[in-house]
Amino acid sequence: MERLTSSELRQAYLNFFKERGHAVIPTSSLIPENDPTVLFTTAGMHPLVPYLLGEKHPAGTRLTDVQICVRTGDIDEVGDAFHLTFFEMLGNWSLGDYFKKEAISWSYEFLTKVLGIPVEKLAVSVFAGDEDCPKDEESARIWQEMGIPKDKIFFLPKKNNWWGPAGMTGPCGPDTEMFIDTGKEKCGEGCSPACDCGKYLEIWNDVFMEYFKNQDGMFEPLKQRNVDTGMGLERTICILNGYNSVYETDLFDFAIKKLEELSGRKYSEGGDVTLAMRIVADHVRTATFIIGDVKGVTPSNVDQGYVLRRLIRRALRYLKKLELDGSAMQEIAKLYIEKYGDVYPFIKENGEKIISELELEAERFSKTLEQGLKELEKVLTHIQGKVLPGKTAFRLYDTFGFPLEITKELCAEQGFSVDEEGYHEAFRIHQEKSKMGAEQKFKGGLADNAAQTARLHSATHLLNAALKKVLNDNNINQKGSNITAERLRFDFNFDRPLTPEEIKAVEDFVNAEIKKGGEIICEEMTVDEALSKGAVGVFTSKYGEKVKVYTIGCSKEICGGPHAANLSELGTFKIVKEQSSSAGVRRIRAILE
Repeated sequence: MERLTSSELRQAYLNFFKERGHAVIPTSSLIPENDPTVLFTTAGMHPLVPYLLGEKHPAGTRLTDVQICVRTGDIDEVGDAFHLTFFEMLGNWSLGDYFKKEAISWSYEFLTKVLGIPVEKLAVSVFAGDEDCPKDEESARIWQEMGIPKDKIFFLPKKNNWWGPAGMTGPCGPDTEMFIDTGKEKCGEGCSPACDCGKYLEIWNDVFMEYFKNQDGMFEPLKQRNVDTGMGLERTICILNGYNSVYETDLFDFAIKKLEELSGRKYSEGGDVTLAMRIVADHVRTATFIIGDVKGVTPSNVDQGYVLRRLIRRALRYLKKLELDGSAMQEIAKLYIEKYGDVYPFIKENGEKIISELELEAERFSKTLEQGLKELEKVLTHIQGKVLPGKTAFRLYDTFGFPLEITKELCAEQGFSVDEEGYHEAFRIHQEKSKMGAEQKFKGGLADNAAQTARLHSATHLLNAALKKVLNDNNINQKGSNITAERLRFDFNFDRPLTPEEIKAVEDFVNAEIKKGGEIICEEMTVDEALSKGAVGVFTSKYGEKVKVYTIGCSKEICGGPHAANLSELGTFKIVKEQSSSAGVRRIRAILE
């Protein structure tokens, strides 16, 4: 298939699996539902964790979708040919239905028959086995039966052929990955898809979820075996069309052209110009989706808002290298809203909000840079010698968002250099502390499917209902939820702090519902039926499609679960903190005693 477009690949994939009994389900929010292990939806499997653990999905046991995802762990790699912070993941799922044979045979059929890739251009890898899981001889045998020669089947270790969990705990298992053999010469005798020599380019991944990694790091067999597959849309389009990078695809080319037009520079110049255009194109797209999401967040100094702020400010830094300002960022965002509006209607619906938030953050960053400049000038008058200490350079970055590159430029103008080694050491120490804090912060969670997290999950539904009642505002909605085994955190739209009397009233309301007791009821119904019965929730599904509706006391809400069986299990609800999360959004932390 020559010059395949992103729209054509999305549709071809969904049609292929729909014809094989898979229900097409809508994309889920980029903000994970009640999962404290990650800040964003990082993979197609992420929103389906409850179903992979045994909850019944209203659409059945065979599913397919295109899931929007954000990963920022490799943010410093963005600017090369393939790394992105936002991407679309094509996936098909078996929830205790088919397993290796069907998954592999369909993968082979889609690649060779639908996409028209010659079998001689394919190579695959399978899990080599270790103390946690045996060697995957079965997958290797199936690939051979399909027509992949033995010398194109590579057994690789967990580092290469094991997926998950998405957080620190959850479903996981061995995988088999598919690659395009570019025809380049092998880099050596041990050349394999594990190499970075460019001979093999990954195109698809089939994960066989057979295990659950618990908090002790042990791998337990899952109650049901699942299949989770993932094909990155951007990367696949790039490889199939023979492009050198994802930025040449129809998902980015228009943004790059606009940057050329605005800056008067050429993407093909290479070096800093190409790098800057790629980073701006990637980061603005990601920011557009985070703000425009159905549970969209705004820039802040915590959690998702902090990541968003970092992306926007990083884009602004690289726009400066192109001698452009924040207005260019808004122009690029408008193009993305137009490009994705039909595929993801919420992007178009939230278009004005996206542009407004980008403009506001550009203004804030401009003021921050002014503050940083004053601080730098003050510091330079007090240091001995002509070298700015690395710790000081990092403090300017950490406190004022002052980029190292700008610090170096300004120091050079006044005859100073920067201790870059000391800066990177301070940065490394900061990252280690952040990682340790995250590991503590994100310990446990809904992915564990533990009884306590299920009870806290049920309590969030009652809290949502209580806020609407006590504050006499039916427009209050959940803007985010995060649950660990110890507490719940609930974000909701409201423009002022709650009074002590209101907090007490919310607690009393929830506890009164708990005291009534009663079974927690789960029903499957269509979206329009859920609406007619007064259910609340984020309606990402299309009308006519089935959803789960949980009735928990006075609350009726669309949700995937899991929940407690009876209200009497919840104990006593207590709010421990109420604070601002971001502009127009409040945050409540609560526990069950």
